[in-house]
Amino acid sequence: MTFSIVARQGEAYGVAVASKFLAVGAVVPAARTGVGAVATQSYARVAYLEELLGRLGTGEAAGEALAAAMALDGGRETRQVGVVGVGSAATFTGSECNGWAGGVARDDGDTAYAIQGNILIGPEVVEAMERAWHDASGEPLARRLLAALVAGDAAGGDSRGRQSAAVYAVEPGSGYDACGVLADLRVDDHPDPVSELTRLLAEWEMYFGRPEDVQPLVGALADEVRRRLAAAGYADDDVAKALADWAGNANYEARLSPDGIDRRVLEVLRAATTTT
Repeated sequence: MTFSIVARQGEAYGVAVASKFLAVGAVVPAARTGVGAVATQSYARVAYLEELLGRLGTGEAAGEALAAAMALDGGRETRQVGVVGVGSAATFTGSECNGWAGGVARDDGDTAYAIQGNILIGPEVVEAMERAWHDASGEPLARRLLAALVAGDAAGGDSRGRQSAAVYAVEPGSGYDACGVLADLRVDDHPDPVSELTRLLAEWEMYFGRPEDVQPLVGALADEVRRRLAAAGYADDDVAKALADWAGNANYEARLSPDGIDRRVLEVLRAATTTT
């Protein structure tokens, strides 16, 4: 009923998942900063999420943690699980999962992934996801996870159709107030959930992303920003204060920088205002 990717990139861990199932993000994914990430699906056993993260947290490798948890589960042949930890990755598909079902796991050193799916149109879904993961090398983890999910969806995904999708990722210092949540988005019931998740991730990055391509507020740029802020109702000789007031009202405060103006904030300000 589901296809997912569980991955590590540097210190970031995360899961992206889609399914013909209501609110798949409420069941399948979990990740913990500095520990790892897990996806439980098919006849999902939600208790695996905490069990496996707990084992990873003690230093067990993904394969060892997964084997130990499976050995205690009488329903293991109906399960499908992906696990990534520090320096390790593993996937399991039980013999009683509905076909097509299968997966792949790799550890490349700085990155690792486990990709798996069941009730898929065929192995081409997993293969497309793996190619997309590699093709997106250099992108932030949440973007790479989503690229794999988009590829799996385009390759046919769940043979029953579409309903929900989610991405959950963690990284030290990321997210609102540096809480460590790199991305936490769910599309619970939608005719095209992966496309909607793509839209939401772009919004998430705007609201909760770190400042990027910051330009100093000096000279002509400072004058332009001051005029645009005034046009938006935030007139102040102190352009940094006016910018902070405007950004706070727009909920862009995570992108404020003491060194100037973030590129994305400047783009939004330019699109929203006119000056003479």
